[in-house]
Amino acid sequence: MRGFYIGRFQPYHDGHHRMVEEIATEVDELVLGIGSAGDSHSPRNPFTAGERVMMVTKSVADLDVTTYAVPIEDLDRNSVWVSHVQSMSPAFDVAYSNNPLVIQLFSEAGVEVRQSPMFNRDVLEGAELRARMIRDEEWRHLVPDPVVDVVEETDGIERIQRVSDTDANGDDTDDPE
Repeated sequence: MRGFYIGRFQPYHDGHHRMVEEIATEVDELVLGIGSAGDSHSPRNPFTAGERVMMVTKSVADLDVTTYAVPIEDLDRNSVWVSHVQSMSPAFDVAYSNNPLVIQLFSEAGVEVRQSPMFNRDVLEGAELRARMIRDEEWRHLVPDPVVDVVEETDGIERIQRVSDTDANGDDTDDPE
């Protein structure tokens, strides 16, 4: 059986990893959808799809399940989102999500959806990790070691701090013009 789990993974953290470990006990193969693949270099989405593929791939390398990391670009039409995901991914039998919209869309498309418990959600949440990175606070203990390596290799802390800064007029810098 092949499962599908999508996340933005900005960055991939221990909460994601615990969920992947749980899913791995139920499936033979796992497709990890890298959501919002076209977004990067912003406070909400600082890392590129390629960087997130590296984070995920290196973090799950020791798990006893075949995994595929697949970038999935956003599609601003929810009614066709599931078919878009299916067109970009190896076929899968079951989707895993705790996101109400994702659950609704897969359910409407006739795809079985399973939920799993959230792990330490107050700290293991992407926005909290990104805020810690911006404020130069400790975050490394909340992600798998390979994620630390990727963030350091790509100067990710400098990037998120820079793109989170504002110019003298108070305009945010995520618009290049």
